[in-house]
Amino acid sequence: MNRSLITGPVFEFHNRPGHIECSDRLRAIIAHLPEGIPVSAPVAAAEEDLSRVHLPGYLAWLHRQCSLHTAYDTVDEYGCTGGYFTGNTYVPGFLDANTYVNPRSYEVATYAAGSAIAATERALDGESCFALVRPPGHHAASGWAMGFCIINNTAIAAAKALTSVDRVAIVDWDVHHGNGTQEIFYGSNRVLYCSVHAEDFFPHSGAATETGTGAGTGYTINAPLPQKSTIGDYVHVFSNVILPVLERVHPDLVIVSAGQDALADDPIGGMGLLPADYGTLAGLLIDALDLPPAFVLEGGYGPSQPAAINAILRAVSGKRSTAPAPEPSAGARARVQMLRKLHGIGEGTNMN
Repeated sequence: MNRSLITGPVFEFHNRPGHIECSDRLRAIIAHLPEGIPVSAPVAAAEEDLSRVHLPGYLAWLHRQCSLHTAYDTVDEYGCTGGYFTGNTYVPGFLDANTYVNPRSYEVATYAAGSAIAATERALDGESCFALVRPPGHHAASGWAMGFCIINNTAIAAAKALTSVDRVAIVDWDVHHGNGTQEIFYGSNRVLYCSVHAEDFFPHSGAATETGTGAGTGYTINAPLPQKSTIGDYVHVFSNVILPVLERVHPDLVIVSAGQDALADDPIGGMGLLPADYGTLAGLLIDALDLPPAFVLEGGYGPSQPAAINAILRAVSGKRSTAPAPEPSAGARARVQMLRKLHGIGEGTNMN
């Protein structure tokens, strides 16, 4: 399977030194990429692409927050503008307690979203592409920013793809639940959203019983796992829940919200994956569906994230780990059994 990358220096302009989601994390990934993979420059999304997912009022507000002139004319020491109130205290440079912006953030976010679109277009043409972009996106909902995310890159790419295909699947393996992506597509039967994430963890959503509404009922699959879960638990969930549902739905496109913050050395993740394990997950998806995935970078803040991304790229090229996965925990087995019953897996039902 052919593979390619999209990334570039524009993503360094959304930055706040010392913040965990700063330009250093992408710089570290780029410095350790394998040679020989074609790399294309980022492209910006059109306003039309953004507005398929985000409310016009939200986009206008966000643009104002990222401009040089805010309602308070406040520019902090890092050049960040905008701000929010907590009690009677105004906090400049942040949209909420952990999501910062500066005068270039809106522009940079459009390049992240546009590059995600470009990655999906390549996947539809038969080439697996990894959009190494920032800021991340899966916490950004239709009308608000959250969790380092201001525009939902993966959702925008999926919505654009739906102008030419019938059905899209999004597989989110970031350690945090992608509450924004879920909110955007919760009532749709054209987007299957599957999330494997840490339970009882930020943003405190993504319960197994959150399965969609209206026409979208059954098209949201949440598999929360306990802290310290290993690849044995993830493989058990993928093999017995995620992959059977993907095969049942037959998507035209698979987009991976690729956050590598379930790594054991991630400073905020709390899970137990190793870099090679991400190659295992990517390989499972590719082998089950025979579709070239589009990968869009989400979270991941530990020192081994570059190695995890290289493992994904090796899996795309056909290299698979031969090491058997450890046995899943009793907790993971119980969760899978419940999810299979909840989603009618193995009962011969179809999702049309």
